[in-house]
Amino acid sequence: MNCNHATFISVSLAPPSSVLLFPKRLSENLTPKQTLLARNVRLRVRASASKGDGNAQAANWSQWVPVGSFAADKVFRLIAGATASPIGQFVVYPTTFLHSVDPRVKLVWLLALVVLPARSHIVVRFGLVIYLTLLSMWVLPRNAWTDQLGRVYLLSGLLFITLGLGSDGVPALVQLRTPPPAMMGLPNLPVSLTGYAYTITKLGPLTFTRKGLSVASTVACLTFTVFQSASLCLTTTTPEQLAFALRWFMLPLKYIGVSVSEIVLTLLLSLRFISLVFDEVRNIALGIVSRRINWKQLTVMETIDIFFNYFRRIFKNIFNHAEQISQAMIVRGFKGDSSSHKIYFLSESSFGIADAICLLFLTVVIGVALMSEYYLV
Repeated sequence: MNCNHATFISVSLAPPSSVLLFPKRLSENLTPKQTLLARNVRLRVRASASKGDGNAQAANWSQWVPVGSFAADKVFRLIAGATASPIGQFVVYPTTFLHSVDPRVKLVWLLALVVLPARSHIVVRFGLVIYLTLLSMWVLPRNAWTDQLGRVYLLSGLLFITLGLGSDGVPALVQLRTPPPAMMGLPNLPVSLTGYAYTITKLGPLTFTRKGLSVASTVACLTFTVFQSASLCLTTTTPEQLAFALRWFMLPLKYIGVSVSEIVLTLLLSLRFISLVFDEVRNIALGIVSRRINWKQLTVMETIDIFFNYFRRIFKNIFNHAEQISQAMIVRGFKGDSSSHKIYFLSESSFGIADAICLLFLTVVIGVALMSEYYLV
């Protein structure tokens, strides 16, 4: 039997009041104390509703949302504070012996510090890190070396942990093709009498092995020495002196057709331009922070728009500075030919007693690094 009809029960109710469904203007009839109490009750109901969900992680997601002032304000304050200290800029005071060392000797030290961490024992690597740390604390001002060492140590530490646990930390899911020695009637391999162990420690499923320690220490120490030695060289040497040292080393390449003058001029302009870039990044960030923007009243798209305008202003000001520099060079007679344009290095560098001491100490460091591979096992 087929039924082609259905019975519906219709119930007519009185239309509810719009004030009860959408109490948007309910606070007009309440006192300020009652309005504040209603808002607190509404927030508690929302919090209890989110915590009452069956998912255990849903109750804690709100803890990661930044409260108070919006995170964008903190980002701009960090940018303004990070670029406040001189990064890659010449610092006149305090004047130390490193300021009087010949720039050619400094470039030799830079080359040695790039090669030595990869070709020496782990003890020598960490010794170079400690040496550069103490030298930075002695040469640089306090506000400069605290910021620089903090950033470089953070980057090197992250690389050390990541490579130490990732290079050889996860065991390979493979099966040996040969049967164990007990099945073939062979004795097991004896335990090392010297206490050697390939696995240093275990962190759950990850293991920290000797291979991971070697790779992590090499990369972390190399990163630290490259960044911090370059920072020390730029902080204690003027751009003209560095250009003079590079030109002195590259002069033999001039006979095989290398444009040494163009390379030196490009290096000199680049070193002069570094300070302009950091100044623009810091000044624009300080301008945004000083306007006291109420980030709570902005939407996400408006915040993103401010960041886009920030980067657009940085590039616009940098290009304006580059155009002004090119116009100033044209006014001073530069016609595009670097070989015919004379570069003034202000003062010629001279070789003194401090340079001889630095070269002697560099020879000792290289000898210790080479001998460490044979005697420190």
